[in-house]
Amino acid sequence: MDVDIWSDIACPWCYVGKRRLEAALQAFEHREQVRVVWHSFELDPQAPAAREGEAAANLASKYGTTREQALEMLERMTDVAAGDGLELHFERARSGNTFDGHRMIHLALAHGRQDAMKERLMRAYLSEGELISDHDTLRRLALEVGLPAAEVDELLAGDRYAEEVRTDEHTAGRLGINAVPFFVVDRSIGAAGAQPPEYMLEMLRRAWQARQVAVGVAAPVGESCAAEGC
Repeated sequence: MDVDIWSDIACPWCYVGKRRLEAALQAFEHREQVRVVWHSFELDPQAPAAREGEAAANLASKYGTTREQALEMLERMTDVAAGDGLELHFERARSGNTFDGHRMIHLALAHGRQDAMKERLMRAYLSEGELISDHDTLRRLALEVGLPAAEVDELLAGDRYAEEVRTDEHTAGRLGINAVPFFVVDRSIGAAGAQPPEYMLEMLRRAWQARQVAVGVAAPVGESCAAEGC
């Protein structure tokens, strides 16, 4: 059974959603027969390689709020993430373009290391203050999860997997996905946002029981990030 997930590296709710899916899978009776695939989604495709300034100030400027409101938003996300075992540090965050990070995740898929690469990049961005657009940083993180150095260097020197990233994003648009994370279980059941683990577990069980059914099931919308904000 497949679980396809559209998300961005720079999305805190995507990180929370990842943890909640992992919790659901731990309780799922058929977890060994589930294949999770991560798909690319850029919240800000036009982002520069590196954006200067404090995270709260940048957030306030982008979404037309005050710095105080932006700080409250970041504090709320930090508190929620902590409840799922994540330690977010927005004060360290170095905002930048995530396109090459998504290409690296596709390379990791080819080597059976996609989940490890996704996890490492999200932790690097959201907890450690790494600049994901920096090629030296990407190379180091890719080697940490066991990707072959020659292929990593080839990817960073060219445009390998660029088409795959764009295909993921085109598919997201075709499916009407405009906020992430977005989960599709066995191509039949969709869930938007970082749903609670118990809901995700029920979704997995329903999909398992009705694997031949191709009718989508409506789901409540959970916490997510979109171009308009998190």
